Amino acid sequence: MNVKSRARIGAVLSVAALGVGVLAAPAQADPNPVTEYRTLAGVGSDTTQDVVNGLGDVVKNAIGQKIIASWNATGSASIKTKLNGCTITRPNGSSAGIDALRNAVDTNSGCLDFARSSRGPVDSSTQDLTWIPFAKDAVTFAKRSDSALPSDLTTAQLKAIYECTTTSLNGVTLTPVLPQANSGTRQFFLSSIGVSAPGACVTQGVQENDGTVLVGAGDIVPFSVAQYTAQEKGVVTDRRGAAVLGSVNSIAPRNADKSLNTAFPFTRDVYNVVPSAKLTNTSISQSFVGSSSKVCAQTTVITNYGFGTLGTACGATTLKGER
Repeated sequence: MNVKSRARIGAVLSVAALGVGVLAAPAQADPNPVTEYRTLAGVGSDTTQDVVNGLGDVVKNAIGQKIIASWNATGSASIKTKLNGCTITRPNGSSAGIDALRNAVDTNSGCLDFARSSRGPVDSSTQDLTWIPFAKDAVTFAKRSDSALPSDLTTAQLKAIYECTTTSLNGVTLTPVLPQANSGTRQFFLSSIGVSAPGACVTQGVQENDGTVLVGAGDIVPFSVAQYTAQEKGVVTDRRGAAVLGSVNSIAPRNADKSLNTAFPFTRDVYNVVPSAKLTNTSISQSFVGSSSKVCAQTTVITNYGFGTLGTACGATTLKGER
């Protein structure tokens, strides 16, 4: 392990130790209390965990009971999602959440009802799962505020950085960083810049949307714009550290009022993934399906967490796949 890697891990552990109390804030963690087993249980994406927690606090059934229970990407090693049985390993990231949902469907366990995902399907061999969009996000690069690295990069420059053919800029040696393998943000970012296999110079495996991993002047990492905004506003735990967002192709990821710039090159929909066979289930249908669904109606909550709204595209059920 090199010196920079040791410093990066040490910085992250120090911040985690200091932030234990903060992580228990309302609408920013697992269901509180964890024994409040709601109708719909979900896991997965780090990027959307906080906004779905916020939605879980306001989306209710006809008698005022909360419907959506969502478990964060990180925390205790295992979670219990239903009253009877259903103690599972906590999935970290979009792909891990989708795989856990697939397993629940295949085994008919009933332990999970949806998965949070910041990416679309990567396998269309079946139509077993449906990706239901509910908000708009973007992904850009982040660097340290005290770094001499450019604040604006082109798509071609980002590709060269993550393929390790460009190793320095403005006299600063680059250290490109990527989230852990199950991260939807990682997959979306690499696809957006045209990288199929990161180069050997890339540091991999960090937790996404955590600016404290940037410990050196040459560090650069993909970051969800919505997560950055929510952290900046203080509606979720602030993990930005010294990170600042960069522009791509001379286009800023946010407007002057810090709302999402939908003209940014790397925008994406974010989803709640459900079993296709359960689209007509009353709780799933009323919560997620259609632009008038309970989730899609919560535009104030969605924008408060830094995301953009989708209008009539919210709640569509056309996007299907296996994983």
